[in-house]
Amino acid sequence: MVNDRSSAIGQRSLGDPGIRYPLWPPLTTGCPETSTETTSYPVEVDYDYDRVPPELFQQPAGSGLDRWAPLLPPLHAPGLGEGGTPLIELPGDGVHIKDESRNPTWSHKDRLNRVAVSAAAGIGAPGIVVASSGNHGASAAAFAARAGLRCIVLASPAPPAVNTFLRSYGAVVLTVPTEARWPLLRRIVAETGFHPVSNSTTTHTGHAFGPEGYKTVAYEIFAELGVPAAMFVPTGYGELLFGVWKGFAELVRLGLAARTPRLFACEPAAGGPLSRAISQGLPATSVEVGPTSAYGISCAVGGYRATVAVHESAGRALLVDDAEMAAAQRDLGRSGLWCEVSSAAGLAGFRQVREEFDGPVVCVTTSSGFKDIGVGTERPDVLDPEWDVVRRHLRNADIHC
Repeated sequence: MVNDRSSAIGQRSLGDPGIRYPLWPPLTTGCPETSTETTSYPVEVDYDYDRVPPELFQQPAGSGLDRWAPLLPPLHAPGLGEGGTPLIELPGDGVHIKDESRNPTWSHKDRLNRVAVSAAAGIGAPGIVVASSGNHGASAAAFAARAGLRCIVLASPAPPAVNTFLRSYGAVVLTVPTEARWPLLRRIVAETGFHPVSNSTTTHTGHAFGPEGYKTVAYEIFAELGVPAAMFVPTGYGELLFGVWKGFAELVRLGLAARTPRLFACEPAAGGPLSRAISQGLPATSVEVGPTSAYGISCAVGGYRATVAVHESAGRALLVDDAEMAAAQRDLGRSGLWCEVSSAAGLAGFRQVREEFDGPVVCVTTSSGFKDIGVGTERPDVLDPEWDVVRRHLRNADIHC
């Protein structure tokens, strides 16, 4: 059943907010009037905020994006219980972890795909197509299956466990060279009429509706904690970063919050297109990308959404290296939170600037450690169960017996 409580009224250009478009169809290649050969400007969804019911933020906690329907595009596709993820305080630092690995496909992408797949259903597309290294593809495939739509995933080489995950939802998975994904995506859209739910432009624009789903991260944090001093967000293309900022900005607009938190984008030091764009005063740019274990957020191009979020929140773009992310991942594991290396970038970024904050901060962990390279390939040796052997192993682990 379609959730028709949306207050969405149209789309507007981030390159020039005075340029507006109807709500349908969703624009998937950015603003045609402001984009240039070198920079693609996204569009965002606009709302009639006077129609938002005042009790929206007084409802009890729960999962499913339907509870936030007035501040989302129309939800034409059924959900999987996405959202409602826990906010967990770490001991000692006033640091809270927003654990997005608790979503149905174990990543934050479920919030985006509930909305993006709804757009495909809303225009009557026969299916969706997505270019993805892992999380986005798995999530898109799951929500397409739930909606009864076909799904094509153009995958760059990914961990074996992730490939199995993608295929489990019945998606057609085509593993192709990374640089071939965007041209193929455009061709598939033209030949099949499938709706694209990932990017195909020079700098990142992505889906017009999808990032709106990320606003719900801000709504949930506000309902539980209020407005934190800062948020630290693993950043590739920057859609999550933008969605979190926009969610808090809407709370300010609705008179529910006095300010937004400062937004810190945490990118792999092996690339960092957002960091470069901000340092050079550009809307978005591209970089050469070196090797990194954080493949989920290793991006050669950035997007203007992320630049907006950093500037509007008085935030910053931080570069974190693999050693910093690995240390953060290890420490999260020792607190009972298993996340992939990319997902630990937020905590790694916070540790670079921790002396600047004495109020509560939130680090987003975006996905499960299941998604890491090498997971599922290691086969442990079978231990001789004789007590002397067992005791030696325990003592090596600093367990006294």
